[in-house]
Amino acid sequence: MFNSKLGFKKGDNVLVITGEDKGKKGKIVRIFPKKTEVIVEGVNFLKKHSKPTQKVPQGGIVKQEGTLHTSNIRLICNKCNKPTAIRREKIKEGKRVRVCKKCGEIIDKV
Repeated sequence: MFNSKLGFKKGDNVLVITGEDKGKKGKIVRIFPKKTEVIVEGVNFLKKHSKPTQKVPQGGIVKQEGTLHTSNIRLICNKCNKPTAIRREKIKEGKRVRVCKKCGEIIDKV
């Protein structure tokens, strides 16, 4: 799923630029466009307390990934391997693609 307002897709490599996990890299696992938040693999772990159930008789504390606001992450370019802003350009088929502002490389696969 791609939301043009956010500029991110599921599976994009991103860098966390603020907060406790600053400097960590990961892939986007899930996007919440209405809240402008994403879940990034291996970043922003939360501890969730679970009651004992039939499946997990002892219960306990489970670590899971929390959401990050999209303003706290930057897309990593495939070519220059640096965090970058993106711009949109139209190509000859009339499709809009994401382009790295630093090196000019097309990020989307056409």
